[in-house]
Amino acid sequence: MSDINTGGGAFPWCGDLNETPYINLGVTVRDYFAAKAMQAIVSATVEADGSMTAHAVDCATDGAYFIADAMLRAREKP
Repeated sequence: MSDINTGGGAFPWCGDLNETPYINLGVTVRDYFAAKAMQAIVSATVEADGSMTAHAVDCATDGAYFIADAMLRAREKP
């Protein structure tokens, strides 16, 4: 079991899919925040020709989850 705070489902849905109820389908809040952060990071680091180096991609993905985790911690503050 992972100790990562995912924040739960970003777009929870409870319905009947083939007569079996499913709850919290979709991405987690953490992944949603990371995706939004990734958009900003990539738009700031992509080269003029649309390319990115492998190092830039690694930094972007790590940075996106770093930001997402910080956003989740900020949600816990009163």
